[in-house]
Amino acid sequence: MIGLVDCNNFYVSCERVFQPRLEGVPVGVMSNNDGCVIARSNELKALGVEMGAPAFELQQWARQGRIHLLSSNYELYGDMSARVREVLEEFSAGVEPYSIDEMFVRFDGFDHPTTLALSRTLHHKVRQFTGIPVCVGVAPTRTLAKLANRAAKKLPGYHGVCVLTPEGNETRGLLERTALGDVWGVGRRLVERLAIQGIESAWDLRQADPKAIRRRYSVTLERTVRELQGTPCIELNDADRPRDRIMTSRSFGRLTSELGEVQAAIRQHAQRSAEKLRAQDSYARAVYVFLKTNRHRADLAQYSPSVVVELPEPTDDSRPILAAAQQGLEAIYRRGYRFMKAGVMLLDLVDANRQQLSLLDTPERQAEHDKGRQLMAALDELNQKMGRGTVTLGRPTAGAAWHLRCAHRTPRFTTRWGEVLQVGEGHKLKRPDQWPGR
Repeated sequence: MIGLVDCNNFYVSCERVFQPRLEGVPVGVMSNNDGCVIARSNELKALGVEMGAPAFELQQWARQGRIHLLSSNYELYGDMSARVREVLEEFSAGVEPYSIDEMFVRFDGFDHPTTLALSRTLHHKVRQFTGIPVCVGVAPTRTLAKLANRAAKKLPGYHGVCVLTPEGNETRGLLERTALGDVWGVGRRLVERLAIQGIESAWDLRQADPKAIRRRYSVTLERTVRELQGTPCIELNDADRPRDRIMTSRSFGRLTSELGEVQAAIRQHAQRSAEKLRAQDSYARAVYVFLKTNRHRADLAQYSPSVVVELPEPTDDSRPILAAAQQGLEAIYRRGYRFMKAGVMLLDLVDANRQQLSLLDTPERQAEHDKGRQLMAALDELNQKMGRGTVTLGRPTAGAAWHLRCAHRTPRFTTRWGEVLQVGEGHKLKRPDQWPGR
């Protein structure tokens, strides 16, 4: 059996952990640069606010105090996700993150009553230890676990926990009530094509012949059919498997044509990419740099260049990576264009422990390489303990155009010493305009 633990309204729930005043009121979290709503509390959904609604259309309600709009606080959300995972790992050795707010958990070897009891324990313990409410769906396959989780969230009778067996009236009833479009991996176009065959519900798809489905559609849909029948066919990629490429990019808070501001953005992205590279114990052989103007601004000149710069040797050292990124920027930057985005991607990654040594390496070069690794390790350790960006190669200018607009971001309560919530007599949570960095 495998369970899916899904955090309810995750971004909003993270904010509510440290701001109880937001409980029971309409709350929305906005995307980068405060553009549109990407997370909604149930209260905000009840007001008819759709996912992706432009934030500027809701500002009047926000000014009136009818709703609360917050900027994205991804550092907080990522840390809270890690805390949820730590709680789950206390009860299962097989925890597989699927997204920032969803994780699969193995329940191998337990009978149905024990699985149900353990699921209820997880449901309670995650809320108790992290403050994040979750729903738990358990079934023999990942596809059925997705449906069980959906039932646990949508149907009050389950009280947040649903455990399904391969056979039985409960599973059949749930599949009969589940529209085909709500099945994991079945997109809109497939729904339309399957409807022509009379397949309109999850139960209809379960009853289909897997081999016939494979011949007419794909092996992927065949796996979905078999999963609905209770046969595990879908395995997730190992979340810890090293990535083939690493990219860091971000839209600017406002358009800019200033070379210095674009350089600062590239410098920050290159350093962040190098941190990720070291975290997965890899080396990069090349650096890809790109810029973008706003293609939706017909009144502005358009120019979106890119370039690949080969590194002198495979490395995870921020210094040569940063030098290559700056070299790439110098090659593609042109005056007179207002850029809205910049990014750095590390390419052609290799395992640091399997890097082939050069015959030209000397003891002196090896000693210099070892010093570089020690320097980077010290830098990463300081940033991990004291907060990302504590030690960097060059400091970003405050208020630069490339900084994200995040006028309503809450403090990063769990990862920044200067933003830790103060509790005690005489201490109150400050207003947004008094938060650190405002």
